[in-house]
Amino acid sequence: MSEAKRTPEPAAAQHDPAEEQDADGKRGRRRSKTMSRKEIARELRRQRAFGIIDPELEETMREIEAARPRSRADCASGPRPCMFISCKHHLYLDVNPATGSIKLNFPDKEVWELADTCALDVADRGGITLEEVGAIMNLTRERIRQVETRGLQKLRAVADDEPRAAPAPGGADDGF
Repeated sequence: MSEAKRTPEPAAAQHDPAEEQDADGKRGRRRSKTMSRKEIARELRRQRAFGIIDPELEETMREIEAARPRSRADCASGPRPCMFISCKHHLYLDVNPATGSIKLNFPDKEVWELADTCALDVADRGGITLEEVGAIMNLTRERIRQVETRGLQKLRAVADDEPRAAPAPGGADDGF
């Protein structure tokens, strides 16, 4: 270990939120939590067997489903944070279409505690840094860079596979 790393930091150093401990005594950002489809179905069956599911809650869920926006135009001016976490653009959770498992991206936060809840709202704001994307997605800057690189490779592969359009015959070529 180098001498510079063994030297304690001065007291006036900047505060790093990743060094704070949460209620569980763990440091930094909490990792996402994945729940399998079987686990969720088992819990739902258990609740129904014990009569835990409240009929008023089911009625409220039906009302919310009826109010769900059907297009971006419907939700762009809607209230934030967005309460429709089952939307594919919502940042609170992800659903794996192959397995049906649900990944909670922020297991230590509630939906209303998120600064951004909709990926489309983030895209509408325009370009942001990898660190900002990492904070929004609960991932590290390096992981965001890896995802970006992989996505660009896929786009290049698709673009290379598409046939190029031939220039129009007799078209003017400005030389630009």
